[in-house]
Amino acid sequence: MEKNSKIYVAGHRGLVGSAIFRELQKNGYINIITRNHTDLDLTSQISVEEFFSKEKPEYVFLAAAKVGGIVANDKYSAEFIKNNLMIETNVIDFAYKNKVKKLLFLGSSCVYPKNCPQPIKEEYLMTGELESTNRAYAIAKIAGITMCQSYNKQYGTNFISVMPTNLYGENDNFDLENSHVLPALIRKFDDAKNNNAKEVGLWGTGNPKREFLYVDDLANVCVFLMNNYNDSEIINIGVGEDLSILELANMVKEIVGYEGEIVWDKSKPDGTLRKLLDISKIKSLGWKPNVSLEDGIKKTYDWYKENK
Repeated sequence: MEKNSKIYVAGHRGLVGSAIFRELQKNGYINIITRNHTDLDLTSQISVEEFFSKEKPEYVFLAAAKVGGIVANDKYSAEFIKNNLMIETNVIDFAYKNKVKKLLFLGSSCVYPKNCPQPIKEEYLMTGELESTNRAYAIAKIAGITMCQSYNKQYGTNFISVMPTNLYGENDNFDLENSHVLPALIRKFDDAKNNNAKEVGLWGTGNPKREFLYVDDLANVCVFLMNNYNDSEIINIGVGEDLSILELANMVKEIVGYEGEIVWDKSKPDGTLRKLLDISKIKSLGWKPNVSLEDGIKKTYDWYKENK
């Protein structure tokens, strides 16, 4: 990308899109296009067609998606598959039709089978049963990956797909029904601290292990890959190490400064027991994350306190 290349960030208000927007600005890109949802409904074929034919972006970061945690994925599965399929189909197809030079599609680590060997290599995609609670979302993301690969094969496009691990950071969603685990923990412990609650209830056993990547690190690698990677094969983005939800909860509790007890509701689902990505492929290209989990949580909590 040239510094004055026309770059469209789809989903620039969300966790990932806003981080990519900040990263592009930080690196001196001066021609970044964005649209709020009220100005451009990406599920509308007519609206997306009009946008692409008028604006003619050269590069596209497809970070727009309907996302959420275990509760939202299970409760709104029809919306998750419908909206994500529509967004992907519209943006990818009109990127091709309007001769976009390159598109980066944001996938998710949930595309991998539930019982994958660990750490998860890119080639494990489509080799087993998906986790039932987010199957609808995962299938939509797998469709997006396949669409990028198919357009590359048939039309000679340059559409790449990245699979990030669990993300967190500035502009995250802290709504308790729709959020992912880390922002939910920040919100719960902060609420409990401010209300002098004696205990905080958390789902499951605390035993599942998860990997967490600070979203600014993801944004950094997305810009890096847009400039340095031209392969149809997906590429994992993570930190290469994980910790249990119990350990994570204790870390967040300490950073927030909550002094009560944690009570685990073992009648609630744990989800997948482990999801650690193999990041040897991205490391071989010379990239590694910069922000430690503890520092990232502190930054995220500071942002939450200022913006809640």
